Amino acid sequence: MLLAIPLLILPFALYNLAMTGLFGTGGIAVLDSEVLSVNMLSGATWTLAFGDLIILIALALLFVEILKATRPGSRALLDHMLSMVLFVVALVEFLLVQGAATQIFFILMTIIFIDVVAGFAVSIRTASRDLSIGL
Repeated sequence: MLLAIPLLILPFALYNLAMTGLFGTGGIAVLDSEVLSVNMLSGATWTLAFGDLIILIALALLFVEILKATRPGSRALLDHMLSMVLFVVALVEFLLVQGAATQIFFILMTIIFIDVVAGFAVSIRTASRDLSIGL
């Protein structure tokens, strides 16, 4: 049952915790805070903000979610349904919550949507292969 929970709930929860002010008193302003700074060979300084880190985590988890979509069984169907619920919750939050109307949250919501579409597409594709082998 726990394996069916979509992993993209982690960056979604991180964003919501940051929005509520758990990581600092600034609310969503904490998303612009610098997490990492690297001096490049070109002389430029590359910085990674907390919001960028959330997107990076979401992209890594998207890869794992797509791998999870290839497994057969009823657990994959539950995973797809929970991913769809997560997307609907993110969409409603984006439309109704003022702190969620940011580029970072929109990109996070898009990653969740890609997870939903890719999960169903991969599952349908692998199911059609299983069906053709049985004939």
